[in-house]
Amino acid sequence: MTRHFQHEVDLIKKKILSLSAIVEESVHHAVRAISERDLKLANRVIENDEEIDQMEVEVEEDCLKTLALNQPVAIDLRFIIAVLKINNDLERIGDLAVNIAERAAFLATKERIDIPFDFRGMSEKVKEMLRKSLDALVNMDSNLAREVMLADDEVDEMHRKMYAKVQEGILKEPDRLDCLINLLAVSRQLERIADHATNIAEDVVYMIDGEIVRHGNIDFYTSKNGKSPQ
Repeated sequence: MTRHFQHEVDLIKKKILSLSAIVEESVHHAVRAISERDLKLANRVIENDEEIDQMEVEVEEDCLKTLALNQPVAIDLRFIIAVLKINNDLERIGDLAVNIAERAAFLATKERIDIPFDFRGMSEKVKEMLRKSLDALVNMDSNLAREVMLADDEVDEMHRKMYAKVQEGILKEPDRLDCLINLLAVSRQLERIADHATNIAEDVVYMIDGEIVRHGNIDFYTSKNGKSPQ
């Protein structure tokens, strides 16, 4: 690897990590805006989306330029490909955070409604998955990435329970239909954030181990060294 190429790779790493931090903060603030009925915080998440979009474009341009000019191979090529995919997932997570913030802004103007399921538990699980997937990226830790993939089914089940609770809520309080539908939408956005966190984890495994683990093509309980991830 030439010194110039190493400099380009280091710059891409720095930018993708900066984007990761901003996206993670947006998710955190969007969830807080729901819990605290904080209209100002919700609007801040919405306003920050343009910065995320701009950073996503810059990272993609840097990756494509590096591919064209340096023609990397082996792990260097896997790194660039993985960053391109992770970059897209991060931008989508930013969009989903905005969707949650928009729901939070709406709910903040309505009379408080009891959230009919464990919203805090679901949001904390999703934030943990996102944090772990990004930590796996920073620390090049494929075992941690595999832990993220294991957690996705749990979030799916939480969303299914939320759907059932909303159905019950509509029957009991049909006059609160608009609020209940918005809460269901928040649950759906959180479930999709978990999906994107799982995508990031899969790309980290590919980057480190050269193993494609999409579509269930993975022994979740066995890491590369033959040990179960803890």
